[in-house]
Amino acid sequence: MKTIIVYYSLEGNTEYTANLIASALNADILKLEPKKAYPTGKLSKFVWGGKSAMMSETPDLQPYKFDESSYDCIIFGFPVWASNIAPPLRTFIRKHNLKGKKFAAFACQTAAGADKAFVKLKDELKINCLEAETALLDPKINPNSENEKKIKDFCKKLEEIK
Repeated sequence: MKTIIVYYSLEGNTEYTANLIASALNADILKLEPKKAYPTGKLSKFVWGGKSAMMSETPDLQPYKFDESSYDCIIFGFPVWASNIAPPLRTFIRKHNLKGKKFAAFACQTAAGADKAFVKLKDELKINCLEAETALLDPKINPNSENEKKIKDFCKKLEEIK
């Protein structure tokens, strides 16, 4: 089973996790980058990112290469914004025909909201369940054994479906 991790990362937590998972699963990686970057200031990132997520925006993305026929499984990685997925993922999903793929997801959050974000991701993909999902609390900023175990369990579950 050929796997790719498609992710968006604002502060590095999602990118950090994507690299760990890619290494464990020998998966390819695709980093999504909006043409207009989101602000990283303490208040502005919450206002701008939260509004963008709640309004289900689909920002234009920097050019990237992706051949949907090359992959059997897509793992989505994203920061949780207002209990939602990061908007660049929505753009990606709507741009590609992903029918028949297996999906998994990991979310990086500072507080809560990943459960609702996973529901919104499944709605966007028009599926009932993900092969695997896990929510991590600031894995790059605050590495700990609980996050490490969650990543290991997530990868193990995906290895079992191969």
